[in-house]
Parts: sequence; structure tokens; C-alpha cells
Amino acid sequence: MKSVTLPLALSGAVLAAAQYTVSSSATSNDVFDGYMSYSIEFSSFPDFAGNKSQPNTFSDALLKNIGNIIGTKPYIRVGGNTQDYALYNASLPYAINGTFDPKRSADYPTTIFIGPSYFESYSTWKDVKFTHGFNLALGANSSVGWQTLLDTVPLACKALGRGKLNWWEYGNEPDLFSTSAQGSVRPSGWNESIYVAQWLNGTKAIKAQLQTHCPRLVDNDTYGYLAPSFGGVNNRLKEPATWAAGLNVNEDVRLISTHNYISGASSPGVTLQGTLMNHTVTRRSVDAHIANHNKIKAIDPSAPPLIFGEHNSLYNQGKPGLSNTFGAALWGLDFNLYAASVGIKRVHMHMGTNYRYASWQPLTTSLTPIGTRAPYYGNIAVAATLGNLLHRPSTVIEIPLNTTTTAAAYAIYTAQGSTLTRLLVLNMNSYNTTVDGHGLDPLPAADIPVRPVANYTFIIPSEVASAGDLVGVRRLWANGSDAVTGITWDGWSYNYELDKGRPVRLGNVTVGERVVVGDGGVVSVGVPDASAVLLSF
Repeated sequence: MKSVTLPLALSGAVLAAAQYTVSSSATSNDVFDGYMSYSIEFSSFPDFAGNKSQPNTFSDALLKNIGNIIGTKPYIRVGGNTQDYALYNASLPYAINGTFDPKRSADYPTTIFIGPSYFESYSTWKDVKFTHGFNLALGANSSVGWQTLLDTVPLACKALGRGKLNWWEYGNEPDLFSTSAQGSVRPSGWNESIYVAQWLNGTKAIKAQLQTHCPRLVDNDTYGYLAPSFGGVNNRLKEPATWAAGLNVNEDVRLISTHNYISGASSPGVTLQGTLMNHTVTRRSVDAHIANHNKIKAIDPSAPPLIFGEHNSLYNQGKPGLSNTFGAALWGLDFNLYAASVGIKRVHMHMGTNYRYASWQPLTTSLTPIGTRAPYYGNIAVAATLGNLLHRPSTVIEIPLNTTTTAAAYAIYTAQGSTLTRLLVLNMNSYNTTVDGHGLDPLPAADIPVRPVANYTFIIPSEVASAGDLVGVRRLWANGSDAVTGITWDGWSYNYELDKGRPVRLGNVTVGERVVVGDGGVVSVGVPDASAVLLSF
């Protein structure tokens, strides 16, 4: 067995934990291919993807990293608030002209025109499938918005074609149209029935344009939508009511898409430990969407599967010191695996230029340098936990633990739930040793608190592992939960500064760790505070 030392030695007090028995099989509930996917703000898409003459190869490298692990590059949904601000200008000589209004949003433009070259960005990433978001907010209640819909459908369908298209989307978070903090675009009487009528009218026009300009894309296997793309379960409009009002009367909703944020960047009392590194909060947030989906299935037992078409940590683009830290990477790992365990089929983590919660910054601006951000390492860990979904589809099962707020564990099964393949354990107790999260000027040794280590013990079925067998160990690691640099997955760094996002194995992180299976299938592993461990059988 190979001797292993971690970046910080496991020298803290080892806290005993109960033994947990892991089943040899589970009821199959496989996630979709490309489970770990992304949503990109409509106005930021040219930044993330580039264009034909200057493709963004950094973004593509990060997508390839995940694709190499899960078998499919992430699906990309292009949308968000700015899809419902975008109008078309056929004479615009560049992709996008956006005007910021700080009174509405300091993070993205709220007056937007796109030109024909906007759609070049769909050509820069090989082997990626996209969802393009059309403007419902202006498209259904203004002549210029309606003309934008008619003009952009041919451009979008020709840019995507059969090989690049996932599904379409018409409108972003229409449940907030009459109450949005960025300004209402519907009157106070806005309700589910009116929304459905406008959505059906718009999608009818989209289909007619497709039939004229891209007739192959109206086949049963190529035509459909993510919908209703609501912003949450507690807003004025409710997803089940849209279903009752006939949203899927044409049976073209392919995936029920919902959005989720744990809390808001400026919400009172938001903290890293209490809000993000908190499994109880995560469960409550996800479970509300499952309950909503069950209500839809009560109306229509054949209702499509549920995805998170847009989600991330804190709405309003995240908060520095929270959404951009290693703690947010641990949160993302826990959130996305828990979502998979309760039936969410795919997740799209939202990003935009200069967004605090983004997994990466695609280019250097006056506000933010180009680079890989802490949350990306959580995305990589999700992919590694699931494995190659094309070759071995995975079912995720939560393992109930005695400590349910700051810890979580998941078993991964393949072969339609018949084979236990991996175990993932998260210890989300906060641990801070860095200055301002950067780990550049470490605290004096005497001031660094001892990092506690929780010991987790699992009883593994004999058909999975026998006494004396070796179990592989990979760790998601940083010097503290507040760290924004110095993060590794199994000793790999994906930093832009090293090789522009391509994986680089660091020499100062020991890898190749193994633990030995004991009598009776006992497997024990130490998990330091603010870290995660993946066991592979």
C-alpha cells in the first residue's frame, strides 16, 4: 500500500463516526448523459464561446475536461434574464451591443441588441449541444420583440442544425415578469393562463419559421422545448398551474426546466457555513422542486423529466467571499449529487462574465481576470463521482448519516443500479487558514487551528470488495473553506495560469492513496473538515 501525505497532514483529532451499511444494489434511476452541464447568460455567451475568428479555447478546454470524464461535453443552455432583453438589429456589425443601467443591474446589460454574428458563437465548441433562448418578455407584447422572434429563429436554427441543437427555450423566468426587481414587463394581472396563451402563440410562430427555414428540425426527435423555466417554487406563478392550463397541449415540452438558487447575495444572514456548506439547506431547496414535479405528474402521469435548467449558489450573481470560494465548490458537489439522488436528470450551473459564482471567467475585463474559479473544481468532482455516463449510466443514492447538516455521503451504482461502483463523502464543517481566501500569506504556524478529521466507516457488500482488497481514494482539497486559490482534485489543477485550463498534475500533492478493506467488508477513511473524498471499488 502506498504511503500518502495530504497537503495538510491529517494531524488533527480524528473523530469517530458510526458505521454505515451500503446496499449492493439500488433501484435504477439513472441520470442523463452530460449531467454536469452549464447555463450561460445570453449577453455573456460571445465572451464564453468567442467567434469563428477568435474561438474561446480556454472555455473549450474546461468543457473538454468534464467531457473526458463523463463521456459527453456539457450541454449548454444560452439564456437567463438577458435573453428577454435582446432585440435583433440586422445591420449591427458585431455580435452584441449592450447598455448597462446600474439602477436595474450592475452585472449585465438591460438594453441589448444582437446582430447576425452573434450566432457565430455556436460554431466554436465542437461536440457541444445547445439550447437557445428566445425573447418572450418583449416578443409577446411588442412589435419589435415579435419581429426579433421571427428574424432570429432562422439564424438560430441554421447555426445549430441537427447536430448541435438540444432543445429550444421561450422565455426566462416568466413567473417573475410582473414582479422582477429589474422592472416588470407584465401587468399585475399576469397569471398562468395568460402566460400559457402567450407561450403557445410564440412557440407556434417558432415552429412555423422552422418549417420554412430548417424543416428537418421539426421532426419529433428534434423539435421541443425546455419549459416553463420558472425562477422558483414560491413565486406568484406556479408550475403545476401552467400544466393544468395546457402548457404541454402540443406535447412539445421535452424537459420540465426549473431554476434554483439557495439564497440571495444580499439576503440577511447568508454565510458560508449556514447557507452553502449546509446539507439541510440544500435538501430543503431541492425537495421543494421534487414536490412541485410530483404535482405536475399528478395532473399528467406522463409529464417529462425534471432538470435544473439554471441554478447556482446565490442569486444576483453571487457574493464575494461566499460564491467564489472552495466552500462553494463543496456546496456544488453536494447540491448536484443530492439533486441526482432525488430524480433531477441534469443540472445547468449558471455563469456570466464577471459573475461571482461562475465556474470560470472566460476573459479578462476591467473587473475580473481570466481564470478558473473554485466552483469548477466541484463540477469536476461531480463528473468524477458519476463516471463515464455513456459507457456506464449511473444512479445516485444518498447514504443517510448521523450528522445531516455538515456532512453528506452518496453511493453510485451502475448497470441499472445493480453494481456499487463508488462512494462520495463530504465533510462540510468550515475550516479557515488563509488570509482573504488567497492562501498567499499563510497565518503563522502557531495561529493555524488544528484541522479536525472525521472518520467514516462503511460496510461494503462482499461481492463488491473483500478483506484485503484495496480501494482507491481521491480528494477534493484546499487549504480552507474560504480559499479561492490552491484548489485541487486528486492532485490535478485546472488553473488558466498553468496550461490554460488543461489538467496539470501538481508535484506537491501526493496522489495514489489506497485504503484496505477489513474483515466483514469494513472500509474506513478520514475526511478532514472542508474536504471531500471519493472511494472507487
